Amino acid sequence: MTAVDDFNLEIEDGELVTLLGPSGCGKTTTLRMVAGFEFPTSGSILIGGKDVARVPPNKRGLSMVFQSYALFPHLSIYENVAYGLRVQRLPKAEIAERTAEVLDLMQLTSMAKRHPSQVSGGQQQRIALARAIVIEPKVLLFDEPLSNLDAKLREYMRDELRKLQKRLGITSLYVTHDQDEAMAISDRVVIMEGGKIRQTGTPRQIYEHPRSKFVANFMGKANLVPALFEGREGDGAVVSLWGGKVFLSRPDIQSRDAGSEPAAGDTVSLVVRPEAVRLTPATDAGPGSLIAGTVVRLTYFGGVALYEVMAGDRTLIVESHNPQATGVFEEGMTVGIHFDLDSVRILHGAEC
Repeated sequence: MTAVDDFNLEIEDGELVTLLGPSGCGKTTTLRMVAGFEFPTSGSILIGGKDVARVPPNKRGLSMVFQSYALFPHLSIYENVAYGLRVQRLPKAEIAERTAEVLDLMQLTSMAKRHPSQVSGGQQQRIALARAIVIEPKVLLFDEPLSNLDAKLREYMRDELRKLQKRLGITSLYVTHDQDEAMAISDRVVIMEGGKIRQTGTPRQIYEHPRSKFVANFMGKANLVPALFEGREGDGAVVSLWGGKVFLSRPDIQSRDAGSEPAAGDTVSLVVRPEAVRLTPATDAGPGSLIAGTVVRLTYFGGVALYEVMAGDRTLIVESHNPQATGVFEEGMTVGIHFDLDSVRILHGAEC
């Protein structure tokens, strides 16, 4: 069984790239091959222009932050951080200086004499980061490092981690299955499925221009609405949807065959993000309403209202920001449904 296949990726100096995908997609295997814990059956792994595919892990100039932190429970925080420098047999004065600098950078100086069991999960994560960066690695690897933290602490630590990585400029490869985490910290995201790369780009590029249903659904939420392609009209396109014709000014058509486009009468899928759907009262739907729907579920978060709306035979996810100003539609209400047509994308062929 092949875990990773036809994988080609180049990471620029100082860049943080995230491998994102479901369990079993090959992201952790890829990270472990870069780390040297597993070896590829073919191909090369270049770090600074040198092929390290057969080089032992401790000779690659890498550091890795694990999901479990992998701290030494019998050592103090100071000794945990200094461990990698001692392995390198550096002079005592240099070890002391570099360890003190990193402890200060990570705000750990005051607890340097404590043991990992005596501090919080967030502080343990900072210890693991300090130990990783103190040896000044060429590349920093992260294997789902925040997954053991609670939601609020995870959000805080991802911001701190990103600030630290940008400040130090360390080239980094990060693995996660959390889409929000990937979008928040990454310069680029690599979406993986079945051991292959499905799409690579900045978080915004992938979110706004997904090339497949899988990518559209995995990078955020998406409504995938079937439609008939009627043809081009200038730079835009016309589709038939719910019995009416709709003009899309920026359709961004993604087809199975690069460079090809759907023919008139072909079935396509429209990618419509939840925030690109607007609801209005059915009694005052106004122009541009595509169809009437029924609110089947409302989840209210204060600043955001999340709806599930039945439109014909399809359930749409709708995200309404600032519902206090726009009004809240209760479950069972009939509403008019509007799309932000400039943000609708078209998938065609196998990707449809």
